[in-house]
Amino acid sequence: MEISIPQVTDRYLTNAEAAAVLKLSPRTLEKLRVNGGGPRFRKFGSRVIYAREDLDAWANARICESTSDDRYVALR
Repeated sequence: MEISIPQVTDRYLTNAEAAAVLKLSPRTLEKLRVNGGGPRFRKFGSRVIYAREDLDAWANARICESTSDDRYVALR
């Protein structure tokens, strides 16, 4: 099954769409959701969705200058 990257105007994304935006596998995003440390999500019954601004905030919180950056070490 091929997932296309959603349009910029899409506010809420499915797990597969959010994973495509972040360039992660959907399974990795699921594991982050279960174990913690992933982007914020919303749950409606059995449906999980991600807001695009939450994906951007999560990705921006992981900006590092180098592998010796304290943030890089903490994120490993």
